[in-house]
Amino acid sequence: MAFMVKHVVGGQLKNLTGGLTEEKPEGEKTEAAAQGMTQEEFEQYQQQLEEEKQEREAHFAQKKAERATVRSHFREKYRLPKNETDETQIQQAGEDVVLPTELAKMIAEDNQEEAHKQSVLGQLSNIQNVDMDQLKDKAQATLEDLKKQTENCSLM
Repeated sequence: MAFMVKHVVGGQLKNLTGGLTEEKPEGEKTEAAAQGMTQEEFEQYQQQLEEEKQEREAHFAQKKAERATVRSHFREKYRLPKNETDETQIQQAGEDVVLPTELAKMIAEDNQEEAHKQSVLGQLSNIQNVDMDQLKDKAQATLEDLKKQTENCSLM
């Protein structure tokens, strides 16, 4: 009888209050119990998940900073305007952002090739029918002749 009164009056009372206070039925389990763990195991599991998430986010931020470093390098190389989002990504990484070794090698090779192309010998190698070895030998012979002449000079 008490069950019947509680059921009839409780349902109407719940509708009247809008169901603000929810009570868990006796058969419902907590999250930890639903997954077959104790509360302590569940907390350790949640902590481990949080640590893994932070590691993933840190790794992702590092990769984003590396990419931003590459983009900023090419912007400097080709004299393009800087991008503020790249700079903020590099700053957010916090630690020194290091380019991947393969990419660093590629950039170093590009820099060497460009330096060679910009040098006098690089410009001369672009001219056809020029023997670089012969040209180097002539230049060294001329320098040696100049040194001998300066040794014989009475002013020096």
